[in-house]
Amino acid sequence: MSHMTLYLDCNATTPIDPRVLAEVHRCFMEEIGNAGSPHEFGLRARDIVHQARDQIAKVIAAKRNEIIFTSGATESNNLAIFGLVEHGITSGRKHIVSTRIEHKAVLEPLAELRRRGFEVTLVPPEQNGRVAADAVLDAVRSDTLLVSLMHVNNETGVIQPVVQVAERLVAPDVFLHVDAAQGFGKDLAPLRHSRIDLMSISSHKIFGPVGVGALMVRRRRDRAIPLTPLLYGGGQELGLRPGTLPVALISGFGMAAQLSAAEVESRRTACLAIRGQLLAGLAPLHPVFHGAGDLTLPHVVCVSFPGVDADDAIERLTGVIALSTGSACTTVCATASHVLSAMGVPQPELDGAVRISWSHQTDVAELAQRLPAIVERLRP
Repeated sequence: MSHMTLYLDCNATTPIDPRVLAEVHRCFMEEIGNAGSPHEFGLRARDIVHQARDQIAKVIAAKRNEIIFTSGATESNNLAIFGLVEHGITSGRKHIVSTRIEHKAVLEPLAELRRRGFEVTLVPPEQNGRVAADAVLDAVRSDTLLVSLMHVNNETGVIQPVVQVAERLVAPDVFLHVDAAQGFGKDLAPLRHSRIDLMSISSHKIFGPVGVGALMVRRRRDRAIPLTPLLYGGGQELGLRPGTLPVALISGFGMAAQLSAAEVESRRTACLAIRGQLLAGLAPLHPVFHGAGDLTLPHVVCVSFPGVDADDAIERLTGVIALSTGSACTTVCATASHVLSAMGVPQPELDGAVRISWSHQTDVAELAQRLPAIVERLRP
C-alpha cells in the first residue's frame, strides 16, 4: 500500500497506538522470561500478564481469573462454541441459537456442529441490520445449550440487542456467548452485563498488536462454565488454552484495553466528526446506506454507490483510500456479503457495497483533501 493512500479499513484491523507499540517493544527488549517459569524473570513476566488481565477485565466488569488469553477473537469464538460440545452431548442439550449476520468465525463452527448432529437456529436480521431480541429469545427451546450473539456487526457497524437478550434469557442452563470483537472498548455498557457467560475479544481491533485476544469465561456462583479445551499440553490459562503466553503482545493488549475505556468518549467524538464530513462529501454520489445510522457505532458505514460495482470502486480508489467490500476474512472468497443478503439488500446494491471504517487517529485534514478525488473517481 502506498504511503499516500488514506487508510479507511479500521474494522479489518486498526493501526497500533504508538503508546502501545512502545510498551510492546519494551517488553520484547527487556522482558525475556516465560510467565510459567519460577525464577525472577518468569515472575516479572507473570506480573505483566496479571496486570493485562486486570486491565482487560476492568473494561467489561469481569474478574482477572475470567480472562483466558488466545490468539484472537476467531480462536475465542471456536473455544466458546466447541468447548461446550461435550457438555451439550452429555446433558442432551444439542440446540444452538445464533444469527445469520454473525462473523464466519461463528458461522463456520456452527456449520461444523450441524455436521456433528447439533441443531442450529439462525435468526435473520430486520432490514435495518439489527436482529430483534424477541426473535432470538423466541428461538430458545428446552434443549438449547447456547445463544451466540455478536455485539456489533463487522460489516454494517449495527449494534445488536445484547442487553435485551441478556436481561430476558432467564433459563440458567442456556449459556450466552457474545462476539465482542468489533465493540469491545467502543461501546462499554452492554458488555458489562453479568448474564454474559462467554465473550470473545481481539487486540487488533482496539489499536493493540495483532495475534492476541481473549475469551472471557464468567464464573457462576454455583459452578464453572463446563468448557473443554481445544488444545492440550501445558495446562496454561486454567487448562483451557495451553501454550507459552506471548507476554509482549499481552502487555500491549492490556494497555490498548485500558486506553480504549479511558478515551472512549473523546474517540467517539472524533469519529462522529469524521462521519459527518465523510457523509457530506459523498452526498453528490447519492449513496445508499446499509444499516440504520442511529444504531451504528460512529466509525463505520456500509454503502453502495448506484452504478458502481464494489470491486470496481476499490480499484478506482487505489492510491486514494483503502477500504474493503465487507469482512476482511471473507473478501478473499469473492462471495456476496451474507450479512447484506440476510438484510434483503437488492442484488445491484449488494454487488456495489463497500465498507468504509476509520478511527480517532484518521487524519481529518487529509480526508477532507481527498474527498473531491473520491467523488470524482466514483462517478458512474
